[in-house]
Amino acid sequence: MNWFESLFLEQSPLQAVCVISVIIAVGLGLGKIKVWGISLGVTFVFFTGIMAGHIGLAIDSNMLKYAEDFGLMLFIYELGLKVGPGFFSSFRTGGLQLNIMGLGLVLLGTGLAVALSYGLGIRMADMVGIISGATTNTPSLGAAQQALNQLGVEADGAALSCAVTYPLGVVGVILAFVVVRKFFARKEDMVSRSQADVDHTYVAEFKVTNPAVAGLTIGQAHKLVGADFVISRKWHGDQVSIPGPEDKLEADDRVLAITNDGDLQKLTVLFGEMTDTDWNRPNIDWDNVDKNLISRTITVSKPALNGRRLGSLKLRNHYGINISRVTRSGVRLLATPSLILQLGDRLTIVGETDAVNRVEGLVGNSVSDLKDPNLAAIFIGLVLSLIVGSIPISIPGISVPIKLGLAGGPIVVGILIGRFGPRFHMVTYTTRSANLMLRGIGLSLFLACLGLESGAKFLDTIMRADGLLWIGTGFMITIIPSLLMTVVSMRWWKFDFATAAGMVSGAMANPMSLSYANDTLHNDDASVAYATTYPLAMFARVVIAQLLVICFV
Repeated sequence: MNWFESLFLEQSPLQAVCVISVIIAVGLGLGKIKVWGISLGVTFVFFTGIMAGHIGLAIDSNMLKYAEDFGLMLFIYELGLKVGPGFFSSFRTGGLQLNIMGLGLVLLGTGLAVALSYGLGIRMADMVGIISGATTNTPSLGAAQQALNQLGVEADGAALSCAVTYPLGVVGVILAFVVVRKFFARKEDMVSRSQADVDHTYVAEFKVTNPAVAGLTIGQAHKLVGADFVISRKWHGDQVSIPGPEDKLEADDRVLAITNDGDLQKLTVLFGEMTDTDWNRPNIDWDNVDKNLISRTITVSKPALNGRRLGSLKLRNHYGINISRVTRSGVRLLATPSLILQLGDRLTIVGETDAVNRVEGLVGNSVSDLKDPNLAAIFIGLVLSLIVGSIPISIPGISVPIKLGLAGGPIVVGILIGRFGPRFHMVTYTTRSANLMLRGIGLSLFLACLGLESGAKFLDTIMRADGLLWIGTGFMITIIPSLLMTVVSMRWWKFDFATAAGMVSGAMANPMSLSYANDTLHNDDASVAYATTYPLAMFARVVIAQLLVICFV
């Protein structure tokens, strides 16, 4: 049996793979167990790692650090890549409120830490470590240690206090979410409110009764109103056609328009009258609406179209069809000429059967071609993440340059590549299942290694005279701001629970609580809020950690 013992106890690359794999497998299995209807999911991998470290399992320190850092980078980068396409539109509509609440959480936690430092007699050199552990923010710990070293103050206490408070820092945010769901969340808070976003499209039928519009072309009418819309069909008497910008509108014509639901009133004023026909019910047979026209949804699968503007294809001119809407990652977008196409976009096309078939051949419509992720874009993004995360940012009055680090760099680069990569014909598309798998692998690696690293000294630190005091203080710094700001953001800013949870997870730099929110609600609202809040909150915590050392040590 010596060979079996060496497989798990003698440090080697093979042993590291075995230990990490067992921790992840056991943790994921135990994470499915529900207690009072609640399960921790992938977060249980962290506690399995702590238990493994406590019983003496260990792997080579270099391999441990590599797997931990690689897992964190992979998870954060894939998260940024996923939310990138809709990040800037969401930032414009709700980003200011999210960042205000995120900074409010950061300042609340900092004020509470300073008060507890004086009230409980904890040295600020140790308190900066407690804050870093309670907010699961290791970049702020590194910044605080550098500031302490420059002042000639021993920094080991900060590292130890961070290690002992980190586990409850992970759990505390999740516990805050559980409490909010049980006692504060209303039924409407558990429903996504992103459906009211500007990208939510609506189909309506209008009758031209406005004499000011009769006789104008559709292009001329479009310039009269400050709203985007696409007309997929026009009825003139018994004749139906697929209109273009040059087609004229005449009195009593009926048009089927796709627009943002917030612009319905503007279009009613423009055309004169909106009919009572409900064109948004799910059971409409679009192929039988008109005898000569069909409606079909096809998928962009040819790489040559990635990054092309929809208007540059001139599909209306060449094939006589109209594209009424584009669906991307579950979000319906208006098919405006300036829209930049991405692989995986689903186009709803209206036209004659032969024309639609030819357009289908042009864009591909081969889902099988999209199953293989473009791995080159992933690894190029990881390299760029390291470069961006390593750039020193000097701030007047702060002696140590700030860096985005292994967490900040990937989220920024992932968002930028996800949003702007297609403009440079960079294929960033991955299926939802592939993205979730890569994120799951990354997060599991990070949690397993983090738990294994913390487990060896966890019990010894607790037994110290000040160990329990540090843990209790850190838990208060974690759960009080998280609980308070989640409730306040839901009541004050009217966030749904998913958005509030994502905001708090981003401000607390806690990917584990984000994973809990995603598993609970099964949508991307929490991830978008996390990505929106995380960069500024992380940057603020790094600066504040150094200011606390400079002002109070």
